[in-house]
Amino acid sequence: MKTEQSASASNTSSITMSGSRLISANFLALILAALAMLGPFAVDGYLPAFPAIQAALLTSELAVQQTLTAYMAAFAVMILWHGALSDTFGRRRIILIFLVIFSLASLACAFVNSIEWLLFFRALQGISAGAGVVIGRAIIRDLYQAADAERMLSLVTMIFSVSPAIAPIVGGWVVTLSSWRTIFVLLAVFTFALIWLCWRYLPETLTPAHRQSFKPTSLWNNYKNIFISPIFQLKAGAIAFNFSGLFLYVASAPAIVTRHLSLQAHQFAWLFVPAVVGIFLGALTANRMAGRYKSHRQIASGFVLLILSGVLNIIYHLLFPPALPWTVLPLFFYAMGMSMVAPGLTLLVLDLFPNIRGTVASCQSFTMTMLSAFTAGIIAPLLNTSMLKLAIGQCAFTCCGLLLWRLGRRMSKAQSRITSS
Repeated sequence: MKTEQSASASNTSSITMSGSRLISANFLALILAALAMLGPFAVDGYLPAFPAIQAALLTSELAVQQTLTAYMAAFAVMILWHGALSDTFGRRRIILIFLVIFSLASLACAFVNSIEWLLFFRALQGISAGAGVVIGRAIIRDLYQAADAERMLSLVTMIFSVSPAIAPIVGGWVVTLSSWRTIFVLLAVFTFALIWLCWRYLPETLTPAHRQSFKPTSLWNNYKNIFISPIFQLKAGAIAFNFSGLFLYVASAPAIVTRHLSLQAHQFAWLFVPAVVGIFLGALTANRMAGRYKSHRQIASGFVLLILSGVLNIIYHLLFPPALPWTVLPLFFYAMGMSMVAPGLTLLVLDLFPNIRGTVASCQSFTMTMLSAFTAGIIAPLLNTSMLKLAIGQCAFTCCGLLLWRLGRRMSKAQSRITSS
């Protein structure tokens, strides 16, 4: 199987070879989306259970909040290695290994009896959760090029986008009808199903001839070249700041839903459904624009929505107290804009170093996740006392993302002119 092959414009009907099996691009997108769902399920699914965890483990609200930080920090550190490991040992094998680790860590979370053990096993979940989403991007870029890759990325995003809505809703009902521990049991069951699905159907897209050395000197040079690249830092930073603007609200969800909107644990859908619908429609728009418009036009359109949603969010909360649906409506437009920006900008980042796309995907995800961990552990607790503060914080993240994208585009143009001359 070739690691670089161009899919047709109607890539949803193309066929991918996996050993002796044939799978459609739609089915491949479904598998990759399911792998990407592990992150939202592991984060959003247990947010409604924070008060129950606090009571059961006899700990503080801040300590429970730090279980999210432990997960995000471990996720960010290990995500640096998922792509490099897949560049050396193959995409499929690494995904399967880390799925097994994640499933066992999820079961362990269900049976802990102290906050310290929950912190430990949440960190173990974080170490293993990122393999699917990082390597999934590399798999797409192994198989598809240009607009076809952008369509596939947006298709995966559309399927995946239901998870941030489903996870807190399921978590809220589970903690209402059963125990917070059941959330982690269900997460383990979902992962076991994914292990079987990937073992049977997931293709290996990186042939031995195209794999990279795992020698320390080779790895050091790869990471160094990526992280010292100003264009990488600017473009990957733009993605990270956009995502953190949304993650600020995800990390603050317990305070927003129960404190500011006076809702119950099973009513988290009020916060997450607008964001999910926005992600879906933004990905759908990106899918339709791919190949018809240049990437910078699509990205610019997404930033227009991001800035407008941020400004309107601030204006509303300056004038009025938090209330439904106005408090959550800006999240729809923010998520839509973010989802329009992400596919094109992600491909631009991956193509900076085409021979080590797995490692590049890891570094990009590391940048995004570290900023998200900082947002969850530091920014969210500082700002979630007020919806106005959250709105200002989200708008500030967007402005940073826009600035970085503009600088990165300007630097890319300058570099192109130097190369062509």
